Amino acid sequence: MDDTQLLRYSRHILLDEVGIEGQERLLASHALVIGAGGLGSPVALYLGSAGVGRITVVDDDTVDATNLQRQIAHTLERIGQYKADSVRQAIAQINPDPVVTAITRRADADLLAQWVAGADVVIDCSDNFATRHAVNAACVKGSRPLVSGAAIRMDGQVSVYDSRRQDAPCYACLFPPGQMPEETRCATLGVFAPLVGIIGSVQAAEALKILAGMDSHLPGRLLMLDGRALAWTDIRIQRDPDCPVCGNRPSGA
Repeated sequence: MDDTQLLRYSRHILLDEVGIEGQERLLASHALVIGAGGLGSPVALYLGSAGVGRITVVDDDTVDATNLQRQIAHTLERIGQYKADSVRQAIAQINPDPVVTAITRRADADLLAQWVAGADVVIDCSDNFATRHAVNAACVKGSRPLVSGAAIRMDGQVSVYDSRRQDAPCYACLFPPGQMPEETRCATLGVFAPLVGIIGSVQAAEALKILAGMDSHLPGRLLMLDGRALAWTDIRIQRDPDCPVCGNRPSGA
């Protein structure tokens, strides 16, 4: 690190849990962010401001006026632009260090396999079950830690699925692909603006801990947030030995 970086990241370096070594790990790491909306905005901004060396942001959607209520990386001036490009500009305005790659394509299985293989951590900020399952399968196959979040109305959830750990469940252990609940979208049901900031910030925190060499204590746990009462519920989840993705006889990964 040069003098400018030592000053920029000084508040991280002062932490015993991070220090010089942890900050250098962040600078040398690569994070893959799937989705540049309500969750992806705070995730990408915190990863960028913290000095993650390479950040790849994947989103094929464009900025709309209705996004600005909660998707804090975007601005009025960038309405109509691809969200991934907008996030890249937002990070650059905060910190010039990260190399940010904006991918304006929909994530499919083949592309995810390529993207995940080059990442140190994957943060799923998507808004649909199909993408979440595809990201999870790619992370299991590529043995990459996955930080997953979701938010709708006044409710949110977050967990870490780390296939590097033999006893850790994957996303499909909790939400089997053949038993997906009915899809819900904020375009029809709404979402409380600060809720995505809370969940996205937790995702960013867990991703940064993983990249800096700290332990994440979320594998095997699902944190659920009731935004009305501001109450967290901590649910323990087990690995399913018959899971079609990470089980003893996988068929999907």
